[in-house]
Amino acid sequence: MNTVRILQVVNYMDRGGLETMLMNYYRHIDRSKIQFDFLVHREKIADYEAEIQRFGGRIYRMPSLNPLSLSYHKKEMNFFQTHKYSVVHCHMDCMSAFPLFHAKSAGVPVRIAHSHNSSQNKDLKYPVKLLCKLLIPFSATHLLACSKDAGQFMFGNHHFQIMRNAIESKKFLFNPEVRAEIRKELGIQDEVVLGNVANFSLAKNHSFLLDIFFEYHKCNPQSRLLLVGDGSERENIKNKIRNLGLHKSVILTGVRSDVHRLLQAMDVFVFPSLFEGLPVTMVEAQAAGLPCVISDTVPNETDITDLVTRVSLKAPLQQWISAIDAASKTTRADQSVQIKRSGFDIDENAKWLENFYLKVSENE
Repeated sequence: MNTVRILQVVNYMDRGGLETMLMNYYRHIDRSKIQFDFLVHREKIADYEAEIQRFGGRIYRMPSLNPLSLSYHKKEMNFFQTHKYSVVHCHMDCMSAFPLFHAKSAGVPVRIAHSHNSSQNKDLKYPVKLLCKLLIPFSATHLLACSKDAGQFMFGNHHFQIMRNAIESKKFLFNPEVRAEIRKELGIQDEVVLGNVANFSLAKNHSFLLDIFFEYHKCNPQSRLLLVGDGSERENIKNKIRNLGLHKSVILTGVRSDVHRLLQAMDVFVFPSLFEGLPVTMVEAQAAGLPCVISDTVPNETDITDLVTRVSLKAPLQQWISAIDAASKTTRADQSVQIKRSGFDIDENAKWLENFYLKVSENE
């Protein structure tokens, strides 16, 4: 049996949520049957690229997606005409309309659109994005989403399937020895640690998270905030940390490959995102036994254990503080059985995706 090569179309392969999800599947899929290649839209070499190449994946580069650039459209059309793939899987949310259109024009038989968010940033590009998402069903042959909300936002009444943001649950099991080790590395002693793992983008709402921590810290001086990630809003967040006088109480780790260890150091996972698809970091946090205080805008499918407390983004800050206080008294426990029962363990999901790819490629 020949190996089926699937082209994954992404912005870049840094350690973000959808990229981590893709790598979770890539590590556990049978690569003698299914192989991933990647079409990225950045020149820089991203964090996961070395691992992709070790697995036998190929990486192709395009310029950043600009719908007004004739040069971009010409280059991508030429790519699909000269690289013959039977299956293209696109992860660029609303902007997937363009790679999918180019793939269709070049005769690619299976074209998968994948929704990873339940909304988009309300910036200057927002009207263009809304128009683009209406075009996706005309170029895609299959529609996938990480959650019901993400699918309904992107595809409306069109039929879509859920592909879970699955994880290797055993890797995240709570371990007191690892907790002590990583807290020592970070210079944390007896403080209560609030944590967050996310790209520094407007959607992740780090600025509001700092407002929450500022009020919490006033009542609980023996507390720290651990922020894992990087992104376009990092400098703005660093400036706000200084302005609030929190520079000695906030730890910025940057992008890390050991998120499973960092989660051990935390006491409460605080996640006030403006919108989400289904964040893989929320699955990881629950697998680590962490109580989670999250915004009411995160899809309900995120609540896979009883560790989740929801608070409205419109609620007074004191309501967030009270929820965090209560959550911080939670005793950490093994959640692996619950993760598997909820369908988020990677082994079964990787097998599902493998069979999905084989089926659609056979029916092309």
